[in-house]
Amino acid sequence: MSLTILPAQTLAIVRALLTALPDPDAGSIALARTREPQLTKPPGSLGRLEELAAWIAGWQGRHPAGMRNPRVHVFAGNHGVAALGVSAFPAEVTAQMVLNYDHGGAAINQICQAFGIQLGVTALELDRPTRPFTEGPAMEEEEVLAAFNAGLTLDLSGADCLCLGEMGIGNTTSAAALSLALFGGTAEDWTGPGTGVTGSALETKIGVVRDGVAKHAEEATDGLDLLRRLGGRELAAIAGAIVAARLSRVPVVLDGFIVCSAAACLKAITPNALDHCLLAHASREPGHRRLAQALEMAPLLDLGLALGEGSGAALAVPLLQAACQCHRGMATFAEAGVSDKE
Repeated sequence: MSLTILPAQTLAIVRALLTALPDPDAGSIALARTREPQLTKPPGSLGRLEELAAWIAGWQGRHPAGMRNPRVHVFAGNHGVAALGVSAFPAEVTAQMVLNYDHGGAAINQICQAFGIQLGVTALELDRPTRPFTEGPAMEEEEVLAAFNAGLTLDLSGADCLCLGEMGIGNTTSAAALSLALFGGTAEDWTGPGTGVTGSALETKIGVVRDGVAKHAEEATDGLDLLRRLGGRELAAIAGAIVAARLSRVPVVLDGFIVCSAAACLKAITPNALDHCLLAHASREPGHRRLAQALEMAPLLDLGLALGEGSGAALAVPLLQAACQCHRGMATFAEAGVSDKE
């Protein structure tokens, strides 16, 4: 559906918005569940594809569901903690990769081309990194609100699903810090190699995560405040896009560790905030599997990916397309003249 969503003026308005999110369309789900047992196959033989068909119908608010206009959107931001030696790559790579997306040279470009997916990219003040969260909040309220609104006001007209991706040197450090702050454990539990740090560099990264979370533990109030304190602009924009999709009746496909950490901030405020989201894959970043368990989300794929940029989410699109096409296109037992089970 086409819906114009106005920017939120304050974080209090965002919090209020999160308490009034729409539910799936029960009528569309009922129609899907009525049709599914009539299709020419043994019950349950298409496994999760059967569940996906009903889930997509419910969140699109139509039956049968369709998946002809999938979209990927990548948000990019720069992090102050990148200057603390937490990444194998320098911060300027963020802007360089955005140019690569624009020129069609990245992996996500190829995956989108292979499956007919529309790709969008939003760069968020790359010349102004967030401040290191070991020194203070990564963003002031107006900064996180502006980034959140970049996602909240994303034009989703005509979209059948929204696959979310990110780019930002240092953002696995933010993801680890957010996960630790939200779900507990130790910094070692959540902090992984990211772009490839090992040895003393990994120890440095673990220390940054531990120190940053400890610094904000007493003052942080909720998931949105943690996003402001420990996150980045691209994470805030992803959170905004998740809310925009919910309001626009567009199912969301979450990518890797960073995207899921942004999503977790919403769930920490409203337990059903991610009901319209599914997890595309389990990446090889150690914290991602732990986070998927904490979010109670089962991945569709497990391919050993660790790229980000929405690559895993885009690879899940053909499964969603297959689920919709099987549900829509298969004949029923009556139509095909096939004997049903007795």
